[in-house]
Amino acid sequence: MMMDLLFPYPAHERLGKQLAFIMETDKLKTILRQSYISDGTRRENDAEHTWGLTLMAITLAEHANMPELDLLRVLKMLIVHDLVEIDAGDTFAYDTAGHADKVERETAAAKRLFGMLPEDQSEAFFALWREFEDRQTPEARFAAAVDRLHPMLLNYQTGGKAWKTHQVHAGMVRERNRSIADGSVALFQYALELIRQAVADGRLLDEPQPGGE
Repeated sequence: MMMDLLFPYPAHERLGKQLAFIMETDKLKTILRQSYISDGTRRENDAEHTWGLTLMAITLAEHANMPELDLLRVLKMLIVHDLVEIDAGDTFAYDTAGHADKVERETAAAKRLFGMLPEDQSEAFFALWREFEDRQTPEARFAAAVDRLHPMLLNYQTGGKAWKTHQVHAGMVRERNRSIADGSVALFQYALELIRQAVADGRLLDEPQPGGE
């Protein structure tokens, strides 16, 4: 592989696996999402999304339903949770067909990517990814809450650009983001107000359009 030529394994096998994993996951920068960056000039990539989520988590942790949660664990989950999209691609939130095999695609991706690491780290990273997906811990629920809120903020800021492109309406956004309340009631209340204001400002359709969703 070209990576072997440009970035050969050092003598230390463990370090070599870790560095190869880091180089492989640099591909996250090439995975485009449907949301646009805040100035609306281009679509956001997954690495930028991850950075935005970690900054949100640090900034908004006081609004979690359980403020004393393990913030470091939240950050770890946010950093690894979208790495699977290197193989599986970004599945648009409102793409029903795309979600049909999302679990299978992303699980296979997690096994391949995290399998590049030394066994102990492979298991730890997979467990973090699984914890985020299962939403059973306060940390996972708060991580998921900021993951849902982030694209809403970008959509509002860009005049509803991605919402309009895909004919997303307010009912879809409310339903998609109800789970924010599981991690932060305060952020969910804000999300509801954002939806209301987006409809009032013409950034978000109030009802489905004829022939649409």
